[in-house]
Amino acid sequence: MLRRPDPNDSEADLLREQQQFLASGASSAANVVRRPDKRRGQAGGEEEEHDGDEEEKDVVTMEDLPDQLPSLTPAPRKKSRFKAGCVTFKDEDAEERLDRHDAHVSAVLSRIVERDISSAPISLPALTGVAFPRVLHRSENSCQLPLSMSGGKKSIFARQIAAQRIEAGQTPFLVAPGTALTRETSMDTDQGDAVDDLQTTDSGPRLMSGKGLKGPEGSAETLRIHRENQAKLRGMSRSEILEEQQKLLSQLDPGLVEFVRARKAQSVPSSASPSKQPQGNSGEGDFTLKAVSRESHSSVAAVSLKPQEAAMEGEEEEEEQMPPPPPPPAAAVTGQDLPVKPQREWVHMNKMEPEKLQWMRDLPAPRKKGTKEAMQARFDFAGALIPLTEDLPTHLGLHHHGEEPERAGYSLQELFILSRSQLIQQRSLALSTLAKILSKARAGAYASDLKGSVTSTLLDAGLLFLLRFALDDGVEGAMSAAVYALKALLVCGDDEECLDGTFSWFRGLASFPLLPSAQEEEDVEDEGLPESLRETAKEKEERTSDHAVARQDVVKGLLKMKLLPRLRYILEVVRPSPRVVQDVLAVMTRIARHSSLSATQVLDCPRLMETVLSEFLPFSWTAPSSPVPPSVYGLPLASAVKMLRVLATSGRHACARLLNSFGLKERLPHLLSADPSELLLEPSEALGIAAEAYRLWAVAAGYGQACKLYIDLYPSIAKALQSVHRLVSPSEPLLPLQLQRVQALLSSLTQVTHTAGSHQELQAAVVSSKGEERPPPPPPVSWGQVTGLKAPLLGHLKGFLKSLDDPFQRESSLTVIPVYLVYLESYYQQFSRQNCFKPVETLQELEQLTSEVLLPLLSHQAVQGQMKNLKSSSVVCNMKSGPLDLESTPSLPGLSCPGWRDRPGLVAPSSPFPLLTGLALLLETITGIHKGLSGKFTGLLLSDAVHGYLQNCSQASPTLSHTRGWLLRHEHHLLYLLLRLALRLVPTEPQIAKHAPLYHQVALVLLPWLLPGSEYVAHELLSTIIFNKDFISEGHSGGPEALEMGELRLQEGMRRHASPSFQTVGALLREACVHLPSIRGCFLTHLAHLEPSVLVSKDALLGRSPWISSHLLPELTGPTLPSDWPFLPLLNLYEQAGVSDGGGLVVEELPQGALQAVTHCLQWLLLLEVWREEALKVIPPVAKLARLSCVFLCSSDLFLETPVQKLTWGLFRLLTRPSRLDSLDLNVPPPGLASFQDLYTALLTQYEAVSFGDQLFGCWVLLPLQRRYSATMRLAVFGEHVGMLRSLGVTLEQLSVPIERFTSPPEDSLPLLRLYFRSLVTGTLRLRWCPVLYAVALSHVNSFIFSEDAAAQEVEAARHSMLRKIYYLTDEVLRNHLLLFRLPQQHSEFGFDVYDQLPPIRAKRLESILRQRDSGGDKAD
Repeated sequence: MLRRPDPNDSEADLLREQQQFLASGASSAANVVRRPDKRRGQAGGEEEEHDGDEEEKDVVTMEDLPDQLPSLTPAPRKKSRFKAGCVTFKDEDAEERLDRHDAHVSAVLSRIVERDISSAPISLPALTGVAFPRVLHRSENSCQLPLSMSGGKKSIFARQIAAQRIEAGQTPFLVAPGTALTRETSMDTDQGDAVDDLQTTDSGPRLMSGKGLKGPEGSAETLRIHRENQAKLRGMSRSEILEEQQKLLSQLDPGLVEFVRARKAQSVPSSASPSKQPQGNSGEGDFTLKAVSRESHSSVAAVSLKPQEAAMEGEEEEEEQMPPPPPPPAAAVTGQDLPVKPQREWVHMNKMEPEKLQWMRDLPAPRKKGTKEAMQARFDFAGALIPLTEDLPTHLGLHHHGEEPERAGYSLQELFILSRSQLIQQRSLALSTLAKILSKARAGAYASDLKGSVTSTLLDAGLLFLLRFALDDGVEGAMSAAVYALKALLVCGDDEECLDGTFSWFRGLASFPLLPSAQEEEDVEDEGLPESLRETAKEKEERTSDHAVARQDVVKGLLKMKLLPRLRYILEVVRPSPRVVQDVLAVMTRIARHSSLSATQVLDCPRLMETVLSEFLPFSWTAPSSPVPPSVYGLPLASAVKMLRVLATSGRHACARLLNSFGLKERLPHLLSADPSELLLEPSEALGIAAEAYRLWAVAAGYGQACKLYIDLYPSIAKALQSVHRLVSPSEPLLPLQLQRVQALLSSLTQVTHTAGSHQELQAAVVSSKGEERPPPPPPVSWGQVTGLKAPLLGHLKGFLKSLDDPFQRESSLTVIPVYLVYLESYYQQFSRQNCFKPVETLQELEQLTSEVLLPLLSHQAVQGQMKNLKSSSVVCNMKSGPLDLESTPSLPGLSCPGWRDRPGLVAPSSPFPLLTGLALLLETITGIHKGLSGKFTGLLLSDAVHGYLQNCSQASPTLSHTRGWLLRHEHHLLYLLLRLALRLVPTEPQIAKHAPLYHQVALVLLPWLLPGSEYVAHELLSTIIFNKDFISEGHSGGPEALEMGELRLQEGMRRHASPSFQTVGALLREACVHLPSIRGCFLTHLAHLEPSVLVSKDALLGRSPWISSHLLPELTGPTLPSDWPFLPLLNLYEQAGVSDGGGLVVEELPQGALQAVTHCLQWLLLLEVWREEALKVIPPVAKLARLSCVFLCSSDLFLETPVQKLTWGLFRLLTRPSRLDSLDLNVPPPGLASFQDLYTALLTQYEAVSFGDQLFGCWVLLPLQRRYSATMRLAVFGEHVGMLRSLGVTLEQLSVPIERFTSPPEDSLPLLRLYFRSLVTGTLRLRWCPVLYAVALSHVNSFIFSEDAAAQEVEAARHSMLRKIYYLTDEVLRNHLLLFRLPQQHSEFGFDVYDQLPPIRAKRLESILRQRDSGGDKAD
C-alpha cells in the first residue's frame, strides 16, 4: 500500500514515490478535465487531427487563465424591446445556447486563431466619379423611421422605436411640430369610461392573447369569448354597466385592478382626442386608484383633520347614495397645454414625453367638502391650518410635488423631510414653520379642527433629535430657526404670564417643579443583588440611551444631549440676533423650572452664567440708538433677570451662588436704585426689568438673603412708594407694566418684613446656643428698620379703597389691593412676636383698621360683584367643564393656561380669589390677636356667594395633575382660611354654628386634596376642625337618639328578634363622640412620619425666611394624605402584625395599644359612614370592604374583642344596606390589590384557622358568595375550603342580605353545580351546620335538575345523573328537600319553602328519566 507523502520528505523522496505510483497502475484520486474549445467543437482533452493538406494555423495559447468564471455582481437586467424578435426553438438546448453566446473573457482569449481567408473572394471597389466611395448609412435601413417623418433630427434608437410602433399599427410619439396628436399621443390618466369603451371597435381582446390555451384554436377561442362579452355589454344599459363595474371594483384586489389598468394602458390607446370624445360621458362610475390610495394614506395620518359635514343636507344624502365622482379624465397633452412654448433650438424640447409633462398640467380642484373620512392636516408657512376646500393660488409657494399636489400647504411629514434639505433656505423655512405650528398648537388654535395632539405626534416622530441636530448647523439662519422651534416646543407664553401674574399672591413665589409623572420601572437586572452591588440612579441614567430618556422626560433628554453647552456657544460665540437671544433665555428658564437638579446643571455649565451676566446684565451700558436695537449685547434684558429669578427659586444654595459667586449682589442694586425712566432703555423693557429685579430680590429675601439692600436702597424705595398712585393712574400708557412693578415692589417688602421679624428670634438663639448646632445667623435688617413702612402702605390701601368708586380706576385698584393685604398680614404676624409688641395699642389699631378699611372693603359693591364669580372661577367646582389640554404630553408637562384671559378662571382678571385670599389671610392674623373682631366678619361666611361656593366644594372630586395642581394650591389656601375663620365663629355665633356640618364636610373633602407643601395645613385641619365636636353637631343635638328610634321602628316593622348583628348604632355613635379627642390623638400618632414635612411647610406658610431651604415645592407625585386615610390605623396595624409567608399570612404578636387604635379607627369610620357619608364617596365600596377585612387578618383574636365586634357589626350593616349592595362590585380590583379573589383566599384560610364559628366572620365570608360575583370565590369555598362548611353557622337573620341575591339567577357553572350536589349528598353541607349555603345549594341544584332549557349533551347527562341519584337517596329529608324545593324564603324555618307533593311537571320529568334508565337496562339485558 502506498503511503501518503510526509511533510519531512525531500524532493528525491517525492520523485521515488511518484515512480512507485506509476508502476503500480493504481487509479488517481482526482481527474483533470480539460475544457473543450468552443470555437472548434473539440471534446475532451484530445487534439483533433488535421488533414495533411490543410495549412497549419498559427495558434496563440494564453496561460494562467482560470477554469471557473469569476463571480461577478449581477447588475439589474435591462429589458430589450428587440427580444421578442429573436427566434427560439423548442428543442434547443439551453446550455449549448449559453455556450454559444458566452461572452466571458476566457471564451474569447483562451485561444486566438487566425481566420482562414484563403477561400474568401476579393473584389475591387467600383469606380466612381467622386473622390471617396459613398458611405452606407444605417438610417436608410428599413427598420428605422425616415428623417422626413420624424419631424426633425432624431437619434437612431428613437427612430427605430418609432418604426416598430408604426409596424404595430400605432402612431409614434415622434411627430412633426405641426402634426395633430392622435389618441396615442395624449397622456393616459387611467380614467376611461366603460361605456365609452363599447363605442370603440377592437379586433380582439385587450388583456388576453390566448397563448395559455393548448392547441391551434387558442386565439380563435379567445376571440369568440371576446365577441360574446361585447354582445353582452351591448345588451346592457349604462346604469347596469356602471353597477356591475362597481361590484367588480369592490370585490377585486386593488393590486389586481392596478395591474389590469396598467396592462390596458400599455396595450391600447387610453382615450380619444378631445375633439373625438363624445360629450356627456365623463366616466362617473370609475374610481381612480390614485385617489383611493391618497385617501387611505391620509386617513392614517397621525394628525388629521376632523371629518366635516356637508354644507347642505341634500348633498350629503346624495353622496351617501351615489359613489363620489372622480375628477374628469385628463385631456391630451399638446403644445398649447404647456405653460411655455417649446422652441426649435432648445435641446431635447421637441419630443413630447407625457410621463414627464404630466406634472405641468393644471392642478385638479380641491377635494369636495362633505367627506366623512379624516384628512391629512396641511399648514401654510405661518402655521395656519389650511381648510380642505380652500383653493389657494400657486404663486404663494404652497403647492409642491407631494402626495396631494392639488392641496396647498405642507403636512408635518413633508416639513420633516424639508428640514433635512441641503438648501439652507428650505431648512430654515421648514424649522420656522414647525415652530409656528407648535406655538399655535400650544395656544390651542387647533383644538377644534385637529384630531390628536400635534406636540405628541411631533415628539413621537423624533422632533427633539431633529432640533438638536439643527442647533449644530453651521449656518446661523438654520440654527436660529432651530432655537425658535425649540422655544416653541418647551415654552408656553401663556403659562409664563400666569406664573408671573400669581407671583405676588400669597405664597405665589413658590411653584411646583415641572417634572413628568414618575413611572417606576422594575429593575429586573438588579433582582437578588445586595444593595452595595446595585446600580445607582445616576449610573442607570448614564447607561440609558438618549432616546429612552427623552421619551420619559423631554428636558432631561435635552440635558443628556448636551444642550446647555451648545446654548452657551450660541450666546458667547455666535452672538445671534435679539430674537434668538430672547428664545435662548426662555429655553433656559423652562429648563430651570424643571427641577432643582436641572437648575444646578444650568449653574454648573462652564461659562454659561458668566456670559449671561456679563452680556445681558452689565454694570453699565449706553442707550441704544434705535427703539429696536440690532443687537442686545451689552444691554440688560428682563428675560435674563427672570431666568436668574427662576434659578434662585430652586434653592437657597443656588440663590447664594448667584449673589456671591457670580456677582449678582453687585449688579442688582444698579437695577433697583434707578427709576425705570433712568435706565436708558425702551420704556416697556425698562419697566419689565424693574419688575423682574424686584421679584428676584423678593426671592432672595425669602431666604433671608440680600436684605442689606433694603438699608442701602431705602431712599430709592421710599421714592418709588411715593409715586405709586401717580404710576397707576388710568392715563398711564403702560399701566399693566406699572401694576406689575408695584406688585413686585410690595412682594419684596413683604419678604423683607418676614426676614426682619425673625431677627430677634435668631439673635436670642445665637446667644443661647452653647456649642450645639448653630442656628442661622441673624439677618442684617432688624424689626425697627421696617416698622416705618406700615404707615405709608396703609395710606396707599385707603387711597385705593376710595378709588374703587371710580370706574376707570376700579380694575387697577382691585389688582393691587390684595398685595397690600398680604403685606399687612406679614407685618402684624411678625409684630405680635416682637418684644416691642404693645397689646392695648395694637388692639385699638386693629379695631380702627377693621372699621376704616376691612369692613368697607368687604361691603363694597365692586368686591361683592367679584365674589359672585367664586363658583365660575373655581377650579374645584368646574373640574369637568374646565379646558382640556389636548397638547399636554406626559414627558413635557405644562400648566394649560392658553386663553386664560378670555374665559372664567382662577387667574382671570375677574377672579375674586387673590382678593379674598389676602383678606382671609389678614383676618386669620388679626382675629388671632384680637379675638373680639371675629364676630364682625360673619357676613363673609354667611354671604350667598361664599355659602354656595362651599356647598359646591363639599360635593366636588377634583383630579390631580400639573395642569390643575398649581391652581388648586391657591384655592386650597382660600378654603383653609375660610375654615379657620369658621373655627373662631362656630363656638360663639349661632348663625355660623347652624352651618357647622357644611364646614366639617368641606374640611373632610379638603384634607385628601392637599398637595405636597401643604402638610402644615393638613396637620392644622386634623388638630382643630376634623375631630372637633363643635363641627359634629349631630353628636350633641339628638343624632344618636334619632338613629336608635329609627332602628327600633325598623325592627318592629320586620318583626325580627334581637341578634348580635343588630346592635344599636346610636349607642356606638354616642360613645364615639365622647372619645373624639382620643381618636384625634390616635390619627395624629399614625401620621407622625409626616412631622419633618409639616415643619418645612410650617416655615414656608408662616414666612420664617431664614429656615426656608427652597421655594420649589416638593414633586407633584400625589396628595399629601391618601384618600383612604380614615383606615390608616387599621392598615398600619395589618402591615406591622402580619408578614407574608408563601402566599399566606403569619400573624405575629400585636403591638401594644393595637386594640385601642383599632377601636378608635372603627369608631371614626362608623361616625363618617352615618353622618359624613359624602366625605367617603371617593373610596369605592369594594375598597372599604377590603380594608375592613384587615380586622380579621391582623390577629387571631382581635375580631373577637367586644368593642371590635360591636363596631364591625355596625359597619357591616351599613355596607350591606339595600342602597349600598348594588354599588358593591367585587369584580373590580380594590385600589392597592391585584384582585379581590386573592384577599378572599386569605380570608378563607384565616377563617378555617381561627374563626371558631364566629358569626361576624361568617357573614364577612358569605358576602362575596352572591350570585352576581365571580364563581371563582364559590368554587374556592366548595372546593379547596369545603371543610369550613361545618362551622359556617350564620343564620339568614344574622346575614342581613336577601337570600335572593345568592340564588338568583340560577347557577350555570357545571363544575360548581357538581360541587353543590356532592356536598349535599355526602353530608358535608347540612342544614344545621350552614343554613345559608344549604338553602343556596338546594335552590341551584333543584333549578338545574328540573330545568327545561336546551343544553349541551354533557349538561343534559349531568342533569339526568343527578336526578336519578336523588331519587335513589336513602336520606329521605334531603331527597324531599331536593325534589320538593319551591322558593327561598328568608323568614321561614329552614330558609326556603317546599311543596307538599311533587308537582306534575317534575313528576313527569322524573318518570321519563327513570323510564329511560329502565329501558336502557332492558336493552342491556
